[in-house]
Amino acid sequence: MLSQKELLYTLALQRTPNLGDTSAKKLLRAVGSAEAIFKEKKHNLLKVDGIGTFKLKDLNENQQLTEAEAELRFIEEEKIKYSYFLDKTYPERLKHCLDGPILFFHSGNIDLKNKKIISIVGTRKATTYGSVLCQQLIEKLAPLNPVIVSGFAYGVDITAHKAAMDNGLQTVACLAHGLNQIYPKVHKKYVANMEKNGGFITEFWSDDPFDRNNFLKRNRIIAGLSEATIVIESAEKGGSLVTADIANSYNREVFAVPGRSTDKQSQGCNNLIKTQQAHLLTNAADLIYQLGWEVEDKDKTPQQTQLFVELTEEEKKVYRFLKEKDKELLDIIALECQIPTFKAATILLNMELKGVVRPLPGKLFQLI
Repeated sequence: MLSQKELLYTLALQRTPNLGDTSAKKLLRAVGSAEAIFKEKKHNLLKVDGIGTFKLKDLNENQQLTEAEAELRFIEEEKIKYSYFLDKTYPERLKHCLDGPILFFHSGNIDLKNKKIISIVGTRKATTYGSVLCQQLIEKLAPLNPVIVSGFAYGVDITAHKAAMDNGLQTVACLAHGLNQIYPKVHKKYVANMEKNGGFITEFWSDDPFDRNNFLKRNRIIAGLSEATIVIESAEKGGSLVTADIANSYNREVFAVPGRSTDKQSQGCNNLIKTQQAHLLTNAADLIYQLGWEVEDKDKTPQQTQLFVELTEEEKKVYRFLKEKDKELLDIIALECQIPTFKAATILLNMELKGVVRPLPGKLFQLI
């Protein structure tokens, strides 16, 4: 935790035009504190690698401190929680992003430590196809207890947040404005439930105006918090594609849901897949396989408990087949069991979640 004085100067540093988070971090590491940066002579600051006169031309202690004092009063009066990039509470994955915010504010009950975290983004004009797929994906992932991150906007964002809450998962919204307001206002009804298990994150101040660039800027936090970003639906151009591009720049996994070539809201996803900027995602099994996730097994004697697992008739058919073959390809399983491939994939995922089968590289499946 920062002292009140250091928080004040950190806010002032955050408010300095043209400086940016990457350069601010360089200065903080070189000089030692935000206060020291303002006290240091500019010709000494220019010795820091990557810092030029343009970056420092608006570094003005009096002007920035006046604005920072007003925001500090808001933080203290509203009991706003914050996280500083050198704090232990700062999210680990975001800490590895060079341009991650030096300071962000948050509300609710957010716990990102040692968690599986995925970001789900997409168009504000989600189709029924996109909405249903988003809901089904989160429902299937629920046994793995991931944190669902999104942007609280219309369409795919709010669908992801609601599906997470419906399945008892922690969900975090990254906002493009201060914590003193909610946009869109119609989503205010979800705030209380989200803050019970998850909450809101923002780097923006209480007096920051609504600006399109703020929405693009917050996308780096959405991408930076998670190990993978999923684009459910997107037109040929859109903010979710920016998030995907940032996630790729952070060397994080990116997934996209394909759609028909004639569907406007699938053009962006299809392009991501076509240009190999995203893995093709058709179901939860694709994500689980690529990320190497496993269902948390709290039973120390799984082989014994498998005897009592309840299987559907189709699952029993697949079980009997795999018992004879040991391991087999998804397509062969579907063919030999006379089940459509898409349905076989879902059946195998359910069996995996029940602890009966495990996925192997190359779309192979094996009994446990």
